[in-house]
This record gives sequence, C-alpha cells and structure tokens, in this order.
Amino acid sequence: MAAAGTTEVKMQEVKDLTRIERIGAHSHIRGLGLDDTLEPRATSQGMVGQAEARKAAGVVLRMIEEGNMSGRAVLLAGPPGTGKTAIAMGIAQALGEDTPFTSIAGSEIFSLEMSKTEALTQAFRRSIGVRIMEETEIIEGEVVEIEMDQPAAGGASEMTGKLTLKSTEMETVYDLGTKMIESLNKEKVSAGDVITIDKASGRITKLGRSFTRSGDYDAMGPQTRFVQCPEGELQKRKEVVHVVSLHEIDVINSRQQGFLALFSGDTGEIKPEVREQIDSKVAEWREEGKATIVPGVLFIDEVHMLDIECFSWLNRALESDLAPVLIIATNRGITRIRGTNYKSPHGIPIDLLDRLIIITTSPYSGKEIRKILDIRCEEEDVEMSDDARELLTRIADETSLRYAMHMIMSASLVCSKRRGTEVEIEDIKKVYSLFIDLKRSTNFLLEYQSEYLFHEVDDDDDEDEEDDKGGAQDMDTK
Repeated sequence: MAAAGTTEVKMQEVKDLTRIERIGAHSHIRGLGLDDTLEPRATSQGMVGQAEARKAAGVVLRMIEEGNMSGRAVLLAGPPGTGKTAIAMGIAQALGEDTPFTSIAGSEIFSLEMSKTEALTQAFRRSIGVRIMEETEIIEGEVVEIEMDQPAAGGASEMTGKLTLKSTEMETVYDLGTKMIESLNKEKVSAGDVITIDKASGRITKLGRSFTRSGDYDAMGPQTRFVQCPEGELQKRKEVVHVVSLHEIDVINSRQQGFLALFSGDTGEIKPEVREQIDSKVAEWREEGKATIVPGVLFIDEVHMLDIECFSWLNRALESDLAPVLIIATNRGITRIRGTNYKSPHGIPIDLLDRLIIITTSPYSGKEIRKILDIRCEEEDVEMSDDARELLTRIADETSLRYAMHMIMSASLVCSKRRGTEVEIEDIKKVYSLFIDLKRSTNFLLEYQSEYLFHEVDDDDDEDEEDDKGGAQDMDTK
C-alpha cells in the first residue's frame, strides 16, 4: 500500500543514445510520407512515387497502431528496384522505437547452428514486445543544503550528514549514511540541483539545476539543464515501463549467463518447455495488469528463398495468439517453390498466398527517378550539376535505378580527383566507362564467353534437350 502523502506520477525516461550514423541504401527513409488522411504526398520523408502502395501500407500501419493487425501477413510484390524494402523501412520508422521491428533476409534462416524452424521462431519472438509496468517510490526535490560530518582522524566511525530537500509545498531534512554520501559525491550534487532518489535502490539521479539558481553564476556550461522546482509532495510514486521482446526473455531464462548471452550472441536453440513457461507467465502478468503485449513487425525480404518447410511453419505460426505482423517481400514472378518441383506465383505456396494482403509496386517514371536521385545526392552530400543529374536519370532509365545510385559517390570521387566543386557530365561518363551495368556485362559475356572457364552453356542445353526427347520416346514406347 502506498505511504500517506505520496502522489502517483509518470515520468518519461530520457534516453541518451549515441548512434553511429552511416549512409545506407535506405538511410534517407523517415516514414511513409502520408498526411493525416493517409493520402500520399508526392515527395515526403524520403519517399517518392508508389502512391497506391504507400497508401495501402498506411492503412496497414494504422491497423498495426490500433492493434487490429496481429497475426496477419502482407506481401510486397514488384520488380527489382521499385521500393519494396523502402516501404517496409518506412513502416518501421513510422511505428517508432516502442514497437519491435525485426528485419531478416530469407536466406538468413539457413544456418548450421540451429534448425530453420528455430531460426524463424526466434525471429517471430524478437518481433513481439512485452511492456512491463512497475511502480517504485521516489523522493524528488531541490537540494537546499548538504551537511557532511567528517569522522575524527583515525576513528572508526562512518561518515554521516544531512540533506535538505524542498518542493513547492514542503521542505524536509533527511539523515545520510556513508553510502548515500558517496552517491551524492559521485553525481557531484550541490545546492540548487534537482534530484530524484529511488527509495528501494538508493540510486540518485540529477535532473538539472533549478531555475531559481540560474543567476548564481555568470557563466554556465553548455550542458547545464535548468528545470522547475518539483511540485507537490517530496515522496512520490513513479511508474517505470520496460519494453522487452519475448526472445530476450527466452534467452535470459535459458542460459546460465542470463542477459549476457544477448551480447555474446550465444543463444543457440531454446527448449520449447522454456518458452511454454514464459508464455504462461506473461499471460499471468497480463491478467494481473502488470504487462501488455506489443505486437511488432517481422519483415522477411527475398521470401522466395524460404523452402516448403518454412512456408508450412509460417502457415501455422500466423494462427498463434502471440504472432507479430508479418511483412514479406519478393521480386520473383511465377517460379519454383524451393523444396518442391511445383511452380507458384512468387515462389510462395497457394495456401499461404491466400492468407496474404498483397501490395504491388510498379516501375518508377522518369520524373520520379530524377527526384530519387536528387534525394540521394543530398543524403550523400554530393554537389551535382543539372546536366549531370539529367544524364544520370537517363542512365537509370536505360539500366537500373540501383546502378545510377551507385554512380553518385563514384562520380563524386572522380570529381574530387580533378579538384572540381560539383559533379559534371564528364565525371558521369568516366564512371560509366569504368563500371559496367548488367546489360553491358551480359553482352560482354556473350561475346567473349569462350575465353571463360565452364563456358559450355550451349552444349549442356543440347544434352538436356536430347535427354528430354529420349525420355519422351521411352514414355511413348511404354
């Protein structure tokens, strides 16, 4: 039961994150680029074109946020270089940090360390979050005065002291022991600081300097943060929210080293009994109101790389109560299902295709390609003339968008080599002559294939045709 005079408050945890910023293929994506009515803007948040696909993805996003999409699957299907992965990344960015998002490639699950179904199970459980809520008592106030009594020289007595804290309504003096004094010294707490003390652990957190002490010094460091003097009672109840994935709980409870296994990567296969116990415990927390489930998103790129066993596992897993939103992407047409001799659209079995919401992407127009290249030049901090961008757009239209995007940084390096300030047409031409695209590479192989090893393509094809004819004759004889 809460102590008398305490107040329940919610404090937002401030996260100080240090990230290594790198320029990647989709580092310019900030969201889906939709307005409040889910209508796609022409160019927004790094997204260009694909209006219908983005609008459909926005509907899916809204359903995920409202919790109405759990256990369903979405297929992003379209030719290569039409923004399928970008749309998935846009959904991830729009969901924010609280919603778990796991991204894997279809070939990642073929590992020697664990079975295919175990790898898929771990990917699924990484994508399901558990929001655990717990309350703790804290003391929050502005430091008025700190008094420390030094022990006599050579004496065995411990250091003691007094701490005076105040809020807008009250002021209280607390007796300090050696441990608390050491914590105050470690945090460099002084009069005028606003601090919180966790009563259970004794941890001290400095929130900043009080506005009433802002005039004490003429100069302040750039990191100095000013906050208001806390209102109400000094003793309060703070609600702490932790969001962890089911996979993290699995690893912590299945390995002797606990959470350190998450850092070492030595997760291995986890026994089904461990997962069953965790699921029952999470269900118990949900009934008691201590935890809620946060259905996340699992994105599987190049899903045609999965085989029939994986597809059959996905069919069953999507019917589970603890299933994330599954988004899969493929650029294949009608092709063979891995592990069988049957062909199917996108290399996915018909029974799984029937469960999917299918979103198609189409090739970009010339104007859209130009806009994407403009965004990439800005993202990679490359100055390029209009003529050079126009040439690059024509190259992208004739070859592929990815090839043109790769040329941006290469052309920038060629430009810096000649000490130029912006990329010109001659730089693009130079890179175009140095790095060949797929069409020119194919033509080169067809012309000079006799000089390569294992070039007997025609001979093998003739032998296969003869074998097929012989087999057909045998069938007729029988």
